Amino acid sequence: MSERDNSSRPFVAREGWGYISGLTAIGLISILLGGWIWAVLFFLLTAAVAGFFRDPHRTPPDEPGVVLSPADGRVVEVTSTENGGSVVRIFLSPLDVHINRSPVEGRISNIHYQKGRFLAAYKEAASSNNEQNILEIETNTGDNFRVIQIAGVLARRIVCWTKAGDTIYAGERFGLIQFGSRTDLYFPKGFDISVEQGQRVRGGETIVGRANHQTATE
Repeated sequence: MSERDNSSRPFVAREGWGYISGLTAIGLISILLGGWIWAVLFFLLTAAVAGFFRDPHRTPPDEPGVVLSPADGRVVEVTSTENGGSVVRIFLSPLDVHINRSPVEGRISNIHYQKGRFLAAYKEAASSNNEQNILEIETNTGDNFRVIQIAGVLARRIVCWTKAGDTIYAGERFGLIQFGSRTDLYFPKGFDISVEQGQRVRGGETIVGRANHQTATE
């Protein structure tokens, strides 16, 4: 498995540049006006925003048949689906990296954006009621995965950098959700889950599942 988009990327995602520039400018203006307390406050806020939009390098494991975490965060639920597959739900706090990454290599067969509410992302109702972006990925062995970016109370903007028909690599960045959110990963039949509720995971690195059938996802 390899990630093709690691080279020459800035450590902070471009979606955060506007926030950082604006807060820095306000901090500098505060200094000029003698408002040192406000300046310190805005510079601290700038650092916090930069931390939120951080985009660290990740190295996917070179192991066939594995499925990677699509996000950093804490696993809040692992359960079975009606079609015999499984779903892993990952909650991202404001302190986590919010870059989403592909769990497998394959072709993006469909992307569907769904308007909705902004309930707390850790609540079960968020799965069906919240604003979300659904990414469907078909591997070269015919396995179909679904990654759902779910907005939360603070997360009011879902970003997706890919489109239907694109080829994507395991661990490759495909989007982000701003300021706290959840990412759900739906598995087809034939995969064993490697994580449990409460476990912390890293997007593009933590193995969350393994193929248990002959047509292993690679």
